[in-house]
Amino acid sequence: MVTFVILNQQRNLLSGSYKCQETRFLAPCQYPWITGSLVTIGDSMAAVTSEQYFIERFAVTCNNPVSHLQLTCCPSHCAVPWQGKNIRIYEHNNLESPLELTGHHCDVSAMVFGTVSDRLILCSASKDYVIVWDIHRCYRQIKEGVIASGRVVGTLLGRVVHLSLCPLSWKVAACSGSRVVLLNAKKEEVLGVLKAHLGPVTASEFCPWDANLLISISEDRTFKIWDVRKGDILYESAVLSAYPLLSLFFMEQNSQFITGSGDGQLWCYTLPVDHKCRLVTKLDLSKLEQRHERNLRKINPPQNGTDGTTCNDVRGIVETTKPVLRIWAQRPQSSHASLQQGESCVWIGSSDGLYLLDLDTSELLKILPLKGGLSISIAESWAITHGHGGNMCCLVSSLFGNSVVLFEVNSAWLDELCFRMAKSFSVEEHLSVMPSSPLMTMSPLNAELAKQDPKPQRKIGVSSQKSVKDQALVFHTQVKSSGYNAAPHRTMFRPKTNVKKKTHSASTTTTNTKGLLNEYPSHFEAPSMPYTHLMVSTTPTTVNSLQYSGDGKQLVCGLGDSSVLLYNSSLTGNPAVYTGHSKAVNTVCWSHSRRWFLSTSEDPTLCIWTASASEPVLTMFTKPIRTAQFYYLDKFLLLASGSNLMLYLYHLDTTRDDIKRYTQRSKSKLASKLSMKSGTDITSMSAINDFYSYMILTAGADHSIQVFDMNQGCIATQIPDAHSRAVHHLTQNKGSLFCSQALESYNLFLSSAITDGLKLWDLRTARCVRRYENHVNRCHHCTAAFSPCGRYIATGSEDHCAYIYDIRSSNFLHKLQRHSETVLNVAFNPANPELLTGTLDGKLALFHPAESLLP
Repeated sequence: MVTFVILNQQRNLLSGSYKCQETRFLAPCQYPWITGSLVTIGDSMAAVTSEQYFIERFAVTCNNPVSHLQLTCCPSHCAVPWQGKNIRIYEHNNLESPLELTGHHCDVSAMVFGTVSDRLILCSASKDYVIVWDIHRCYRQIKEGVIASGRVVGTLLGRVVHLSLCPLSWKVAACSGSRVVLLNAKKEEVLGVLKAHLGPVTASEFCPWDANLLISISEDRTFKIWDVRKGDILYESAVLSAYPLLSLFFMEQNSQFITGSGDGQLWCYTLPVDHKCRLVTKLDLSKLEQRHERNLRKINPPQNGTDGTTCNDVRGIVETTKPVLRIWAQRPQSSHASLQQGESCVWIGSSDGLYLLDLDTSELLKILPLKGGLSISIAESWAITHGHGGNMCCLVSSLFGNSVVLFEVNSAWLDELCFRMAKSFSVEEHLSVMPSSPLMTMSPLNAELAKQDPKPQRKIGVSSQKSVKDQALVFHTQVKSSGYNAAPHRTMFRPKTNVKKKTHSASTTTTNTKGLLNEYPSHFEAPSMPYTHLMVSTTPTTVNSLQYSGDGKQLVCGLGDSSVLLYNSSLTGNPAVYTGHSKAVNTVCWSHSRRWFLSTSEDPTLCIWTASASEPVLTMFTKPIRTAQFYYLDKFLLLASGSNLMLYLYHLDTTRDDIKRYTQRSKSKLASKLSMKSGTDITSMSAINDFYSYMILTAGADHSIQVFDMNQGCIATQIPDAHSRAVHHLTQNKGSLFCSQALESYNLFLSSAITDGLKLWDLRTARCVRRYENHVNRCHHCTAAFSPCGRYIATGSEDHCAYIYDIRSSNFLHKLQRHSETVLNVAFNPANPELLTGTLDGKLALFHPAESLLP
């Protein structure tokens, strides 16, 4: 017996045995600020709210299980198996008069829609036949009183679990067993058989931008890229998971494809011209849902008497894995499309509902659970397509029942919901590194170092004469040479009579113009060609920190052997060596004036150096220092120690007293001290010193990122759970003296954590805008850097390479090899398109762009 219920959205009619009514559903437990319940028009139940996201258009209950069938739908029609061997085609605008197709002698197992010359076609498969139907032609045949017929293109292929059509719909790929059979869609002809998988093939899809490429996935947990014309394998992946791969989808806008497995894992790969696929990102649906639930609970804390457990928490206890049954992406069609369905957003159909993911940020944006009295609570097969008015249509089959339901997702309501969520997750007041107000009276940045009064002159008298007896014979700070070793004067003084007056000649003008700043060549490509390399020491030692001076002429390196080296930017000549620490140097930093540079060590000491002296100008003995830098155009020293952020005023004096040479004339004074929330230790810190900025970024051991506003002397905002592990590196887009960027670009910053990749953040909204995961970072503290033009990001990696990303794409541009060990540090030259890398074994490598090496 077959029971069939049509749920029409626009009218309530009773036609034959079909009862037409409008049914709308809402799952109130998913978003706490929205309340609602089941709304049925035509029954005695009253409407509670007008907000809903699932509209159930119709439901079919068949006499045979349909859980493992491949369903299909298009923007105008959907196909449903009917009595096993037949197919019913429904128009979305008219669900009352379906088109019934007969021709299979066995149960239909797979269906797919396609288009040929603006004509809608349907391909269906069973054990006996693979049939291609012209839907418009079938409608004409029914009107003429003739039985609708199709064209048989394949015979006795076995059980076909998946069908796919090429972009032009003249080839059909049928997955049967461990093989993929290629059929001609216009006539009964086998074009080829692709067989290389070790297990049953679960799905295959043609590449939208290259019809000669086909990707197949299998229960052997691998995917393969095929050349359809030759039948050759162009690429074969390794085993990706412990569960079979179930779904496959192409992202045409960025030449990528996504595959999902039965345990909720997702892999996004690039598909370049050479077919050497690169992993862009890997996601776990269950972990993303847990993080999403935590964020919701932080926005809406549990009320009194509740434990804060949501409906998804209870569901997660019962079901530990969420299979990726369907992957689909929709083009933006609404006012808030950038939030809801941007180019990087994909919908994931799982057993318990729909999930909207942002691949750029690896974040879960929305969850639409199958709850609230829907006809299906646990799904097995999904078919998703565009609907009318920007809505989304989903054809879903039940896992344990025989039901097939057509849902329409209210896109306008989802846009509003997504807008609310984005507004709730972001900060209330937009922050910026650019000051928008003058300094407050009580701001810590107003602190000044008090000047010492001159010492009073000594009184001349008997008492003073007595004290002279114990003084040294020389009373000056510097002792003039007696001249015993100097050669005697041979000639008398002669005046210079041939001195020429200075004239403003052309050569002088040319020399003066050389001192002007040259513009940074932003049009150059990223530096990827090796130029030179060297070892910083005769014995292997770690390069812990690198930084160029503001003019790009000098480079300072902090080493693991407690020394600091000063090179010129071309790495030629012998470096100047500075020794003042007893343990490994962990931080080096240049001042904005380029007169000083500081270094911190695990001693723990902080030393400020000048290039002309081998001894430090200032030495500070403090608690263990995590990191330090100059701040507020060199007015302060900014230190991170424990859970405290400290501002020091300082005065540097380079003069020396030969008698008291170990007496330090430079001085420092603590001006302000701020603490992290919850007292967590600071693991990294970043602040802009190239211009006046109030904002200081800090990362804590509790995985959070906290932003301090030094104008107010408090924490402006906090990003909880920024990474799955503690952030070990923060860096900001500081630009360069030689290159200007848009003001909004300076609000971008990077964070890096072990095993959790690299994230790009926007300080104005405190949200992650992109994620980079191609590099390897499992145990070492690899750092990253912005290019002066703001177009590229470089990062170290543990696979003995450095990676360069385009800031607009999650896929890397260049992989800089030829390193002998883990690349810990990277630094861009602020004046020239050069990249310097430092490794774990103490080697520096300099890279130039390819254009600069051309004659």
